[in-house]
Amino acid sequence: MTLFNELGLHDKIIKAVDDMGFVKASPIQEQVIPFAMEGMDIIGQAQTGTGKTAAFGIPLLSKIEEGSTELQSIVLAPTRELAIQVSEEINRLAKYKNINALPVYGGEDIMKQIRGLKKRPQIVVATPGRFMDHMRRKTIKLDSIHTVILDEADEMLSMGFIEDIETILEEVPNERQTLLFSATMPPRIKNISQKFMQDPKHIAVKNKTMTVDTIDQKYIELKEKDKFDALCRLIDINGPELSIIFGRTKRRVDELSEALSIRGYEVEGIHGDLKQERREKVLRKFKRGGIKILVATDVAARGLDISGVTHVFNFDLPQDPESYVHRIGRTGRAGKNGISYTFVTPREKEHLYAIEATTKRAMDKVPMPTEEQAKNARYKQAAEKLISISEKTQTEDIKEAAKLILEQYDALDIVSAALKMMTKETSNAPVKLTEEAPLRVKKKPQRSGYSRNGERSRNFPSKNRNYSGGKGERTGHNKNKQYNKKKATS
Repeated sequence: MTLFNELGLHDKIIKAVDDMGFVKASPIQEQVIPFAMEGMDIIGQAQTGTGKTAAFGIPLLSKIEEGSTELQSIVLAPTRELAIQVSEEINRLAKYKNINALPVYGGEDIMKQIRGLKKRPQIVVATPGRFMDHMRRKTIKLDSIHTVILDEADEMLSMGFIEDIETILEEVPNERQTLLFSATMPPRIKNISQKFMQDPKHIAVKNKTMTVDTIDQKYIELKEKDKFDALCRLIDINGPELSIIFGRTKRRVDELSEALSIRGYEVEGIHGDLKQERREKVLRKFKRGGIKILVATDVAARGLDISGVTHVFNFDLPQDPESYVHRIGRTGRAGKNGISYTFVTPREKEHLYAIEATTKRAMDKVPMPTEEQAKNARYKQAAEKLISISEKTQTEDIKEAAKLILEQYDALDIVSAALKMMTKETSNAPVKLTEEAPLRVKKKPQRSGYSRNGERSRNFPSKNRNYSGGKGERTGHNKNKQYNKKKATS
């Protein structure tokens, strides 16, 4: 791997990179940065969590004029969370340069953003819908823009922002550098590259499979009514440090987070209807370990870059296979191991096959966890905690108190009582979850990854051509309705 100080970067950027703890460039950074610094248009194909922000942020900061009062670059991102994270990372990279990136997104007071724009940032990181609002209001001037970056372009396509993106690209100056980053390359993204980019350099950094090798992927086949008990038992058995649970709808997220809270778990939920201030508060709490469990919809979780997530639970199957890849990509980062559990009802098996055909990897089927397994796991965790405390230095007064207790009671009884006291008690309080209709696929995916006797083979097809639930082609959705809805919340 190439060291950052071997890439011909400005000393101020090298210093900022050092402060962030980075020494070696990731594969996408190593390949993108030299070509981007030459001013070439670039298509970067890489999964989330590969270091894309620094890959485009470093060359961008190298060409921004320090101290300028003109807007010189825009970065378009699919969600407000990603817009915030990208602007924060660019500002960290610009720590020693007189350059500022401003996030602009829906759900925040537009007058507050206008005040921020009046401070003349050189870079704006925005969701497409809100950027269009500022264009119409003429609160953003486009004539000095020399660089446009599209981050997670396939996500912006699936969320219905493609028309906005095309309008924005038609309005910004033709003499510009354009960088497009996308995990997948659906036809409409290719059309954008052909229409709005000049002889782009295509750089692809992909795993052998679409999913990270460090994620242990499991699934449980069960009835809808058994999902909640299975989830609680899995949480107890695995004892995740940080976990994300995915629900398909906002209602599901609300009901599930409330039900888990009733049962005694530290949990919060996020979805598109949550006010931005509340969303940011929940995410800060989760990042700092104030809560161990986050329940989220796909849209709310897009762009989240949270280190330390050990488990992902797919309480509901996602609408399309690519969303599954993005979901489980929240764990197994930076070479660490992660675990994902996916719940599948009998009527959703074809959807599972579509996911496996797309990822070219079989999930391991595991049985429904039992209450006995969960109870034993809780006792084991309590015992490990007790042993850990006993191995630490104890004060003499505590030891004297312990001797007095042992003189009066049996040691086995005392340890049993200590374990009971330290074991997390689960509540049997009744909870109610509204059942979600099972997902259906219009056409059955090719089952070429399966043998005649129904056993799954590891030889999955390279592309599931018959699956009709991919991005931009979701069945059962009106495109214009979906576009208007997403645009209103961006």
